[in-house]
Amino acid sequence: MYGDPDPRHGPLVPMLLVLTVVTGLVDAVSYLALGHVFVANMTGNVVFLGFALAGAPGLSATASLTALAAFLAGALAGGRLAERRPGHRGRLLVVTAGVQSVLLAACTAFAAAFGHTADPVRYPLIAVLGAAMGLQNAVVRALKVPDLTTTVLTMTLTALAADRAGGRRLASAAWMFAGALVGAVLVLHAAVPVALATALALLLSVAALTHHASRHPATPWSAPA
Repeated sequence: MYGDPDPRHGPLVPMLLVLTVVTGLVDAVSYLALGHVFVANMTGNVVFLGFALAGAPGLSATASLTALAAFLAGALAGGRLAERRPGHRGRLLVVTAGVQSVLLAACTAFAAAFGHTADPVRYPLIAVLGAAMGLQNAVVRALKVPDLTTTVLTMTLTALAADRAGGRRLASAAWMFAGALVGAVLVLHAAVPVALATALALLLSVAALTHHASRHPATPWSAPA
């Protein structure tokens, strides 16, 4: 489910929906297993930071600041990457998903080897996951596919209700919900490395499928929007 086919964006639409699932998965891991912090939803972290500084129990200002700083660093890298690869949106997405895959693979191996509860392990996981999601957010912004931000739903849901239309908007919310649900089930009933490995598998599929679709350079969807 992602709405009507759009030749202007081609395979970017389903690929960005898969990245939306990844967002739900990694935020489920970070919130449920890494100490009530988000690595993709920075609005939540800003709010959590305020709560933590006010003394609310169960929240960590350090964790929120770590996620925010890592996300910004990843977004900076994503912006630079988009500037250096402006000519083909598919290849830009392939590189981005590839870099994210390396970061997620490192997190998966790290959590499997050392767990995820101790601070010396928890904070590196927050930082690397935050950087991966900042990279994704910046590159998706550069791809300019309407209604598919992959990490932010507030304006998407507002537009869905206000305009009373938009298959992609509804799909974006549904796929993030699905990712969060699957991530929560895996964290609570399997293990954190399993949830991270699932997100990794989705990223690898995005990289592989987009690479296959990008082998033909003269495609309408590949040009900058």
